[in-house]
Amino acid sequence: MTNGNGATPEAAPPPQLNVLAQYIKDLSFENPNAPQSLAPQGQAPQINIQINVGANALAETEYEVTLTIEGKAESGTQVMFSFELVYGGVFRLVNVPQEHLSPMLLIECPRLLFPFAREIVANSVRDGGFPPLMLDPVDFVSLYRQNMERQAAAQGAQIRPS
Repeated sequence: MTNGNGATPEAAPPPQLNVLAQYIKDLSFENPNAPQSLAPQGQAPQINIQINVGANALAETEYEVTLTIEGKAESGTQVMFSFELVYGGVFRLVNVPQEHLSPMLLIECPRLLFPFAREIVANSVRDGGFPPLMLDPVDFVSLYRQNMERQAAAQGAQIRPS
């Protein structure tokens, strides 16, 4: 196939995603009731996990993506342990169409960060005196959709007259 002057059109360069850096931005582990919390318990603790993703531009093609994982284990009314991890990465995205930028930053980049964050959580819980906490895989597509729906609902609520 040729363009009007006989030359073949050049294909658009493919999108590129590069990981430039990964790091622990913040890590907190608390075992507030030790050593009593380390004694054998009659029942398995209730574990609650929350995961959030954020992204901000650092330069024209470079972005910081943060994966925040918070967790708490409770047995009855006693806190066994709690943790918060903010794990970050710097990514370079080149030739990514604008409509695909947000999904790349909030789905694909966290997918790359998650295995490392999961290991940090497991090691922190283990080092705190408990069996390692192995987080289940996260469906970042669903998390992205939930956040988009929440933002759309919030914008709709702001537009409505009171």
